[in-house]
Amino acid sequence: MAESTRSMPPHSPPPLSTTTSWWSALFLSAVITVLISLLLVHLDTFDAAPYSSDELAKRPISVLPRVNPRVLHGSERIGEGQLKGPEDIVFDPKLGVMYTSCGDGWVKRVTVNDSVVEDWVNTGGRPLGLALGYSGEVYVADAFKGILKLTEDGEIEALTDEAEGVKFGTTDAVTVAKNGVLYFTDASWKYDLHDFALDLLEGRPYGRLMSYDPSTKQTKVIARNLYYANGVEMSPEQDFVVFCETPMMRCSRYYIHGEKEGSTDVFIDRLPGMPDNIRYDGEGHYWIGIAAEHTPEWDLARKYPYIRKLLAFLEKYLRRPSVEKNAGGVAVDLNGNPIARYYDPDLKSVTSVIKIGEHLYLGNLVKSFIIQLNLTQYPATAPSST
Repeated sequence: MAESTRSMPPHSPPPLSTTTSWWSALFLSAVITVLISLLLVHLDTFDAAPYSSDELAKRPISVLPRVNPRVLHGSERIGEGQLKGPEDIVFDPKLGVMYTSCGDGWVKRVTVNDSVVEDWVNTGGRPLGLALGYSGEVYVADAFKGILKLTEDGEIEALTDEAEGVKFGTTDAVTVAKNGVLYFTDASWKYDLHDFALDLLEGRPYGRLMSYDPSTKQTKVIARNLYYANGVEMSPEQDFVVFCETPMMRCSRYYIHGEKEGSTDVFIDRLPGMPDNIRYDGEGHYWIGIAAEHTPEWDLARKYPYIRKLLAFLEKYLRRPSVEKNAGGVAVDLNGNPIARYYDPDLKSVTSVIKIGEHLYLGNLVKSFIIQLNLTQYPATAPSST
């Protein structure tokens, strides 16, 4: 018997009014969500300050005499898995070791010849900047504990953690003069290290440059109203210290001796990104760690405080979008003239750069190793004209 066939009714689309209502409801929900979010941001107490027109008019240095834009190509990983966020690096030529400050509280030693890692001293805080003393001691700028002295035997001595009655918010970097006086930065007396991004986004100068004299145990503020005061380094002639201001993309000189004693001037301005630590290599060059390249997005945020207020809201309650890239280092001569740049698109949060022999070593906040690059094999070269 032949099968009976039944024609199925064609599928009927939903009424146009139903589809329109659905899209209207979705659009209305999105608008309400955005308005509520903007209201919450508006009601937040965070207050971003405007930058001066002079600062906004500045443009970063775009062309340097020599560049290596692929630092990770040919580089090696030193102490991989054993160095959590090695923020700063200092070299002791007598022992042949690098000291590095790690995120787990350890100041570790790494032999240069064979890269053996030793857990040396744990500060119980977050060590950042390091300086090698003239008698084998190591000075530490610990973000939470202030300025510490580590003896050759690994004993910890706390030196100072406040000035003018104000506790250090983020003790950041330190250097030592031949007469034993320490010069160091408090990046922000308002924000601690956990909230460093809020300091950058607020755009107000809470940083200080200070000195500590071990003979008198006196701490002095020698420069104030700095924008996230970061790396600091002694000049080879011991007549000034260079210090960096991260969001301003500049480093300045504070004169400690001579005719200009007590005065400040600009050492290098309009760096290609945000500077962190600075090291002198003993060969006529300073090396400045660049944590992140200057970007159009940051330029826009600098121009409009409300954008920084929005980013601060995301930083505090959700997650701030990451646009950092092309981190690395810049070499400058004794007069602050840039001569070379080493960076990589896949690098971010590079905090320190130090030259030891024919190698460059890069510290950072996010990796578990130090990056080593052979400068003879992978030098910076003149950029192509094409």
